[in-house]
Amino acid sequence: MEHITRSARRTAWAVTGGATALVLLTATGAHAEGRGDVRVTSTVVNGGKNVKVGTKAVVTFPIAMTVQDDSGVKGVTDLSAFNSSNGYGFFDWTGTTCVKKTSTTSVCTGTMKVDPAWIPNSDDINSNNIAGTWQAAATVKANDGDYWIHDRIALFKVKRASAPTVNAGPEPVAKGGTLTVAGKLSRASWESLKYYGFAGTVLLQHRPSGSSDYRTVKTVTADGSGLLRTKVTVSSAGTWRWYFPGTTTTARAASAGDYVALG
Repeated sequence: MEHITRSARRTAWAVTGGATALVLLTATGAHAEGRGDVRVTSTVVNGGKNVKVGTKAVVTFPIAMTVQDDSGVKGVTDLSAFNSSNGYGFFDWTGTTCVKKTSTTSVCTGTMKVDPAWIPNSDDINSNNIAGTWQAAATVKANDGDYWIHDRIALFKVKRASAPTVNAGPEPVAKGGTLTVAGKLSRASWESLKYYGFAGTVLLQHRPSGSSDYRTVKTVTADGSGLLRTKVTVSSAGTWRWYFPGTTTTARAASAGDYVALG
């Protein structure tokens, strides 16, 4: 695995065929260089969903690019992704497959991969600061020798995984009685590869017996250690859970449900 850091992102991208090299000096603006009319006309990252990375599981996701040229599409020769604000990135490009749709258009899908164990050594800053808005960059080529390099074919979110837990009691509880719902909100640290509690805003939700839908009962903010605790008056048996809606850098998640009967 080849780790790609901020300094590597800002080196010149050499282009074959005697063309002038494109130098990407910043990660905050979009830069393009090319010859001819080959273009990436649209890009979908991870099916339009955020990319969530935890501490152990290997993460892969697709970047699907619609590429057009009047001579037909030869392929993708470079694909990368990095944080739009600071230029750091930790995903590897593992390959691309192109499917011809018409004589001038192909959909090329590249696969990006990261093992969280790579992340702490992929940069020289606090790796948690890499979460947030990212951009994808690509070099595409056509059958007639046209090429196009662009460092922002799409913007998307890469987020730290979160993991709320729940525990409700007493069990059972009398109808009209008071139920205490506790738990903890934790999120992944890409520096230590462990989960730590943090003070996020979480929704307490209840699903009555016989229902398939949760409804929000109240909003609670976890303390600095991520601990959650609140009291509710119970009118029916059912399942309780904490739902964290996420932030710009931390992924949304729901705890497992805790069923509480009436007694």
